[in-house]
Amino acid sequence: MTKKYEGCAVGIDLGTTYSCVAVWLDEHNRVEIIHNEQGNKTTPSFVAFTDDQRLIGDAAKNQTASNAENTVFDAKRLIGRKFSDSVVKKDMMLWPFKVIGDVNDKPVIVVKYKGQEKHVCAEEISSMILTKMRETAEKFLEFPVKNVVVTVPAYFCDAQRKATIDAGAIAGLNVIRIINEPTAAALAYGLDKRTNYVGERNIFVFDFGGGTFDVSILTIKDKVFQVKATGGNTHLGGEDIDNRMVNYFVDEFKRKNKLDITRNSRSLRRLRTACEKAKRILSFSVVTTIEIDSLFQGIDFFSLITRAKFEEINMDIFNECMETVKSCLTDAKMNKSTVNDVVLVGGSSRIPKVQQLLQEFFNGKELCVSINPDEAVAYGAAVQAALMSEGFKNVPNLVLHDVTPLSLGKSNFGDIMGVMIPRNSCIPIKKTQSFVTFADNQSSVLIEVYEGERTRASDNNLPFPFDLKLLELLKRYGSRVRVGNAKR
Repeated sequence: MTKKYEGCAVGIDLGTTYSCVAVWLDEHNRVEIIHNEQGNKTTPSFVAFTDDQRLIGDAAKNQTASNAENTVFDAKRLIGRKFSDSVVKKDMMLWPFKVIGDVNDKPVIVVKYKGQEKHVCAEEISSMILTKMRETAEKFLEFPVKNVVVTVPAYFCDAQRKATIDAGAIAGLNVIRIINEPTAAALAYGLDKRTNYVGERNIFVFDFGGGTFDVSILTIKDKVFQVKATGGNTHLGGEDIDNRMVNYFVDEFKRKNKLDITRNSRSLRRLRTACEKAKRILSFSVVTTIEIDSLFQGIDFFSLITRAKFEEINMDIFNECMETVKSCLTDAKMNKSTVNDVVLVGGSSRIPKVQQLLQEFFNGKELCVSINPDEAVAYGAAVQAALMSEGFKNVPNLVLHDVTPLSLGKSNFGDIMGVMIPRNSCIPIKKTQSFVTFADNQSSVLIEVYEGERTRASDNNLPFPFDLKLLELLKRYGSRVRVGNAKR
């Protein structure tokens, strides 16, 4: 039985580029997306450090160009990762702030704060953003918020999920549930359309956000939301599209002026901001301009970019998204013709080429754009929070069955990954397998549970190593414990 938490719980979409907070209003029988002090319903996931203060959200992003080295963004791309990861090394080349590794191979961000060098980890940055979202909710509700449901990409590994919970703890929050972003979006869509449903309905959620990409297939029947399969990439999103545009214009500036701006963080930040704006304009216009006064060494920069060129430089990203869509359908053992609704979530899902490829793949099916792609995830998180909180009478009585995004198994002889629980298995799940010890009367056994899809076990994540104390088990349970003989 689900534990009920005292007080009102809110749902937080902790995004790579923008975050959002929502709450269930029982008296109005609906979810309210809460706006911040700027009147916006999404808040930039930015934290800036200055000589006088620490800024979070819009205030931090607005001063990025003048304080690029001390303004941290994309912290979600670091959370739960190791400094030695190739994706971290690649991102470091594009960030204006400095990232180093500590003794445990954990990435640490170096900033200057109040005249002193300060080292902060990704969890601390995320905790600052969560604190900002909590304060936004408390101003609206006019009472303290303690319990929260936080969303994560469906393809986050266990280390990334635990790091997100740690971020909540640092912020003084009790993370009562971690819920997958596409699943939360499906809750939002399913509740919005529940009066129109008759029988069983298959929903395909396409979640293309600022830093991550997820797809999920769910079957909705009555009050049961059953996830069939999920897939994605925790390092693919609008930020990568922005990077492609930045590189394209850096090359153009170099070609025209024989100057390289890549070592000037302020110039790169101003160019990135212009590229973000151009990307949004190209969603409803076929051509736009990039115009920046005194971009580098007093030289003004002016250029045109067409939607066709934008699609050309990002086409491999769009194709990668479609390959993930196909893989998810295969994992779910479903044909695309059985999908009833295709729901778009995340700001990058607004890109016309993405919508065109998706519509063509689903044989011309109309895409569902009736829910706000920036708010749907927080909406679903708020519903889940209400389901887990006491005192609500009008919250829908739903049952949610999710799946494990990555396979779980052990290392067999030759470092081969022996999968015990395949990915997309419905959770909770229990699997049993017998093993024997290497030596007679062995006092303990190191149990290593790997997580991932690589053939070699050592290439996968190792989130669950622990020592099984056999002698302690024998003392406690006696004859019910069987210790294997090495000769057998």
